[in-house]
Amino acid sequence: MDKEQRQWDLSVSTYGVARRCQYDIALLPWGATEPHNLHLPYLTDCILSHDIAVDAAAKCFRDYGKRCMVMPPVPMGAQNPGQRDLPFCVHYRYETQKAILADLVDNLHHQGLRKLVIVNGHGGNNFKNMIRDLTVDHPDFMIATGEWFRMADVKAFFDQPGDHADEVETSVMMHYHPEYVDLGEAGPGQGRSFRLEALRDHAIWMPRNWGMISPDDTGVGDPRLATAEKGRRFAEAVVERYVLFLRDLADIERENDLYV
Repeated sequence: MDKEQRQWDLSVSTYGVARRCQYDIALLPWGATEPHNLHLPYLTDCILSHDIAVDAAAKCFRDYGKRCMVMPPVPMGAQNPGQRDLPFCVHYRYETQKAILADLVDNLHHQGLRKLVIVNGHGGNNFKNMIRDLTVDHPDFMIATGEWFRMADVKAFFDQPGDHADEVETSVMMHYHPEYVDLGEAGPGQGRSFRLEALRDHAIWMPRNWGMISPDDTGVGDPRLATAEKGRRFAEAVVERYVLFLRDLADIERENDLYV
């Protein structure tokens, strides 16, 4: 491990390092505990959101002198119907997730920090209403959230992107942790789509039953075109966009400064 990483990755940091640094923003990777086809780890959403966050924090400090601390990833994700039926796939309720986020914000606020960015790695998580509630409790605390895999256009980097354990996630995992990926174990990820047009184009939302849309390998999207090089290029584009956001957010002193 690069000792410098201890300045912005709490998973490997020490009190001796953290207490002598002044931090602008906390980054919170948030994932889930769920199967990812037959070839990726259960904690894929945690691993990738954490690695993206650490790279962004490192680059933001090196390029702009803004210091962020990446909190340990949270594995408590919300699941669709049918996913609880899969071994060791755990669904965490909205109330549980909100309690975790509220405790974290309370502690960071008490310690003097005023900015938090959630780096979400799991599409089933939705933090918007939690954040609205927390801004009532802490009106001087800025909380932002976004899904890391939407920070760059997947179609510009991948041939057949899907939306779960697909070419995108597999490529980025191959970039960061090739030792975790054996494409020879992967299923085809032949997920089913909604029959109704308004559900297909996301004008209307309802949860997908995972046992019905991906009964064989839990994947939605073929991972077999994945390469580490695709993952590297996409991860770099994602990290760069995070860095620019973090740089600018660090310079915001009052909420009113967010608006033009």
